[in-house]
Amino acid sequence: MKGAFTMAPGSSIVTVVPESDCGDDGLSEALGSIRLDVESSSKPWSTSLANVALSSLAGLNDLLECPVCTNSMRPPILQCPNGHTICSSCKHRVDNHCPTCRQELGNIRCLALEKVADQLQLPCKYQSMGCAEIHPYKNKLKHEELCRFRPYNCPYAGSECLITGDVPFLVSHLINDHKVDLHEGCTFNHRYVKPNPYEVENATWMLTVFKCFGQHFCLHFEAFLLGMAPVYMAFLRFMGEESEAQGFGYSLEVGGGGRKLTWQGTPRSIRDSHRKVRDSFDGLIIHRNMALFFSGGSRQELKLRVTGRIWREQGQ
Repeated sequence: MKGAFTMAPGSSIVTVVPESDCGDDGLSEALGSIRLDVESSSKPWSTSLANVALSSLAGLNDLLECPVCTNSMRPPILQCPNGHTICSSCKHRVDNHCPTCRQELGNIRCLALEKVADQLQLPCKYQSMGCAEIHPYKNKLKHEELCRFRPYNCPYAGSECLITGDVPFLVSHLINDHKVDLHEGCTFNHRYVKPNPYEVENATWMLTVFKCFGQHFCLHFEAFLLGMAPVYMAFLRFMGEESEAQGFGYSLEVGGGGRKLTWQGTPRSIRDSHRKVRDSFDGLIIHRNMALFFSGGSRQELKLRVTGRIWREQGQ
């Protein structure tokens, strides 16, 4: 078979290939006559391909799924002497023994299955979320790692939340599960109070979500150690892609006693983790002594008022 072929959901391939060992290079010539069957429930790619069948895209994905990591296998695809397949990156995870029959794996490659993968073009797995792209199988996983329709991680910084989803789902999740406040508008005026300003480790305030220009933004404010120095930091993240975030700007201001600090920048996408943004110092940073000065100088309680605004950049 020359070139690649595209399979849409519900399509099928029904042809026959003569018996041959999966590792036989001659099978690459006979690939065009493979018979595939979705009803085959067994994971092994048999050394005899005469009756292997697949009548749907779902079954094909099942055939190419590694039984250990459950990801789609990419060449080199290994097989045990009984024909069970596994991706090469999982070989060490099973101590070089087949997870299905416990036979020693060795370095036998399933060239026919690799050829099947090489000839396929498949839709992105985020098709249901809006991605209409179709890629060769070997490029599909790379695309999916960066697909703009892939789910976002929960942006809440107060815990290691494992929830993922699109922006509307995460906004609802933040409000209902993390009890985050949602504000409408592009300006804000927040007051942060902490009874003991000398406790900075793990001192994270609950974030606030703003709806502005039809988009959602997360305002973070927290305390942490910068080296040995306690600092407070405020920064904004955009609930969307980095390319979209570039279309907005924001400013933050904190002050007291006739003095003020200001910050102006571009919000970071929530594709960048909270910790990554914080550790890059991409925001308004206030050292504790200055924060206490802004609080009135009593040094017994932190009282900071942070104001700011969000705008759309010209030409966007």
